[in-house]
Amino acid sequence: MKLVQEVKQVIAQVLDEKEALGGLANVVWVAAGGSNGGNYPAQYFMEHEATALTSHAYTSNEFVRITPKFVGKNTLAVVVSMRGTAETIEAARVAKQLGAATIAVYVDESELTEVCDYKIRYDSLAVDESDMSRTNSAVVLALALELVHQTEGYEHYDDAMGCFDIIDPIYRKAVAYCTPLAREWAELNADKPTINVMGSGPAFGAAYVFSICNVQEMLQIDSVTTNCCEFFHGPFEVLDKRTSVFLLVSVGRSRANDERAISFLDTYGGRRVYLLDAKEIGLNDLPDTVSEYFNHLIFSPILNNVYMRALSAVTHKDYMTRRYMWKVQY
Repeated sequence: MKLVQEVKQVIAQVLDEKEALGGLANVVWVAAGGSNGGNYPAQYFMEHEATALTSHAYTSNEFVRITPKFVGKNTLAVVVSMRGTAETIEAARVAKQLGAATIAVYVDESELTEVCDYKIRYDSLAVDESDMSRTNSAVVLALALELVHQTEGYEHYDDAMGCFDIIDPIYRKAVAYCTPLAREWAELNADKPTINVMGSGPAFGAAYVFSICNVQEMLQIDSVTTNCCEFFHGPFEVLDKRTSVFLLVSVGRSRANDERAISFLDTYGGRRVYLLDAKEIGLNDLPDTVSEYFNHLIFSPILNNVYMRALSAVTHKDYMTRRYMWKVQY
């Protein structure tokens, strides 16, 4: 079944279930690590387009230990984990115990899929053969679009849902375009102890995942994520000609914030300032009405599968090797 059809059915079932209880009032997006960052496009869409539902995103353990009081019978909890992270499973249990409807978004069956009421499988963006229109971020964005459309109507719904048919072809072209550029970037930054990653608005989630999952976790290189707007309120003091900066330039209303940062970086930064522009990797092929909400779906797999791998090759660091993860108690 196509993603858009599957999502439509699940959301219709959730809304029908909650109708007798007073209707759906809020949605929470819960996950840990890269899955948490991958929830960003859903939350971003909801907070900018939804008027009937409130939406919040939480990392799993914070949701478990500091559960928001509003979570209850009028809540939908979308809980994401590739293989069933323990704290994410516990978050699903907490949500369900409080009366929330629960959707598991997953790759491998686990206790998470046993706990949750509904489940939708996704394709891992780290696998080259995966369909990039069905990654975790794609699934949660489709859920958010469907939620808003079924509860209050979304005028650009058809434009948005049509994008899922062309995300994967856009990604394939972007891989070919970025591969030689990524090699040059990696060679230039192989010796840097810190890589600063910047983004704003719809691209900030992809910047965050690139920092914590690709650079820090996979390559054990220090990395800092900075919002392009917040750059001017402290972080720009570390900038000099030697500083490594990787900036995601989004399409959409926040692009002006990215361009403001670029202007400063052009003046005071050096040759290790690198720009990855959404316009150059295919986001302009999507309708202007909705392209803003799809930045993450192209940026994130390109960063993981092209730029991270290029840096891994140049630094001779096996990106499947960890120091602590899966090895020690934590």
